[in-house]
Amino acid sequence: MAIKKKDLNFIKKKISESIRPLFFFDDDADGLSSFLILYDLVKEGKGIIIKTSPDLSLKYLQQVKEYSPDLVIILDKPDVSQEFIDKVHVPIIWLDHHEPQKRHNVHYFNPRIDDDKDNRPTTYWAHQINPENLWIATVGCVADWFVPEFAKDFKKQYPDILNKLNKNPAELLFNSRFGELCKLFNFILKGKTKDSLTCIKILTRIKDPHEILDKTTPQGKFLYKKYTSAKKEYDQILSEVRPPKDNLLVFKYSADRTSYTSELSNELLYRYHDKMLIICREKSGEMRCSLRSTKLNVAKILKESLTDVRGYGGGHEHACGACIDVDDFPRFVENVRSKISK
Repeated sequence: MAIKKKDLNFIKKKISESIRPLFFFDDDADGLSSFLILYDLVKEGKGIIIKTSPDLSLKYLQQVKEYSPDLVIILDKPDVSQEFIDKVHVPIIWLDHHEPQKRHNVHYFNPRIDDDKDNRPTTYWAHQINPENLWIATVGCVADWFVPEFAKDFKKQYPDILNKLNKNPAELLFNSRFGELCKLFNFILKGKTKDSLTCIKILTRIKDPHEILDKTTPQGKFLYKKYTSAKKEYDQILSEVRPPKDNLLVFKYSADRTSYTSELSNELLYRYHDKMLIICREKSGEMRCSLRSTKLNVAKILKESLTDVRGYGGGHEHACGACIDVDDFPRFVENVRSKISK
């Protein structure tokens, strides 16, 4: 186990003893699932979704001051500014699985510190800390493209939701009833933050995934309705994608629509698994992009393609995010195309 048992026990002890914890988590199924699992240790505190940027910067300090927590927990965020850390005067636990960072005065846990190839999702480690809520842990892991060993226990418990286990997470995401749960966890985070927090509060009270998929409780019906509303818009955007003429698929959609860039990237990668993808949405003078490939080193290609354009980005070997100046975007695309055509 890349994150040591004593470190997992340390995290559990600190959270369990907290009276007023404040959670910051990423706006995807992995971040949400991690929060739900660790929040369940105390059933107290406050969760804040980080929607606007990949990093946790000084601008979030005001929320710390307003809440006055006795512990801050940061989940699934690839970057936290040292300035933010220095201004928070209570212990900080940062649990992540992206490229390791060097920061001071923070309890930082990342499996890639000991083994750079071990990028098991934050949800996986949250489940090691609190092995309750098996269904949430399985959803968070698979939605982050990792099939955990405990997925077989989920299959035994919910055979009508997951009747066939596949080592390829894409098959579970896009070719099973289970995939609906993964999409739901992502889709309820879309739109207004206030609405998302309402859904998250309801999720903390859901005991069984059948409540949602079979709409057996008012809470489950509410979440499923929110999901289907978002899915209608998502499916419309997805229908507008056309097959690529070469080995690079580039798809752009407008800023006046909800951002589904990451979700579109994942599903299109399943459909066009032999292509590299750039899926993006124009907003505030930038093209906010998601890059995917099953075979190519996307992180390396992205880094090399940013050399002469205004933009930034990073991520995993096969999945990255980037923001590119809208005027430089055509050059960026050509840079990427030149890299993958070699």
